[in-house]
Amino acid sequence: MLHSTLAVLGEALVDEFQDGPVAGGAPFNVARSAAALGVPTLFISRIGGDDANGRLVLESARRCGLNTAGMQLDPMHATGRVSVHESPGAGHRFEVHGDAAWDHIETPAALAALQAQPATLAYFGTLAQRGGTSRATIRAVMKAHAGIRLLDLNLREGSDNRLLAAESLMLADWLKVNDEELAQLAAWFAPDAKGEAAIVSALMARFVLERLVLTRGPEGWALYGPDGQLAQGPGTPQPRIVDTVGAGDSFTALLLCGLALERELGATLALASRYASFICGLRGPLPAGAQALNPWRHALHSLPSST
Repeated sequence: MLHSTLAVLGEALVDEFQDGPVAGGAPFNVARSAAALGVPTLFISRIGGDDANGRLVLESARRCGLNTAGMQLDPMHATGRVSVHESPGAGHRFEVHGDAAWDHIETPAALAALQAQPATLAYFGTLAQRGGTSRATIRAVMKAHAGIRLLDLNLREGSDNRLLAAESLMLADWLKVNDEELAQLAAWFAPDAKGEAAIVSALMARFVLERLVLTRGPEGWALYGPDGQLAQGPGTPQPRIVDTVGAGDSFTALLLCGLALERELGATLALASRYASFICGLRGPLPAGAQALNPWRHALHSLPSST
């Protein structure tokens, strides 16, 4: 029986930039980064059975050494698409197109993939739960998973509602959010809390979270436990920002890799911040060639052990 250290569930799609398509989707970004960084990763999603975008996704996965045994092929629905509308200053707005293959991830196949290749860590988000079929699958897998379950909120149109967030939070052990997402969670679930620390404390108590990781963009990051802040660190400036697509996903990927390899958590988060800054200097969520990540892979595996 093969073993994968990390299982990632969710959308695989194509981001349509002005200068051409790039394989993307937050879970797919996380999974490709983790695989390229040397952590065995099983990716579970669904793409079109025979379309150009699906072939682009599969080729990108192969270049990163990502295990696609959990990738389902859909004969009825096309591979997902996102139109990326860019604006001056490297900002961007996503237009996520509806009823894609990743809305139809089937439960039996997902559970079979994980049974064949068990994982100790599992990642999921909210966007892939916008449709009933994938929502049921993700929840069934997370309920069955015995290890750490990390939720990375992705409050895009179709998944930006209070009930979906609450139900996802109840399945999570760890939560990773940015400052905008934390503000939204505060409005929904902790309206009387004042200040970051009080908001985080209220959320962690309400949803019984073990850890909360907050990213603040160029302002850095913070790690919280049930008893308060455990660590924080500065951001890493990127002098030549190309775009910020995938920056948060790269941070999450390196965090998960550090957890999988049992590396010291503060050092892992500091490296994750630098890795996210590196990604902001690229077009899209990953470099064209996975070999460009070799220095980051070496840095990750050289981090001190947590034990």
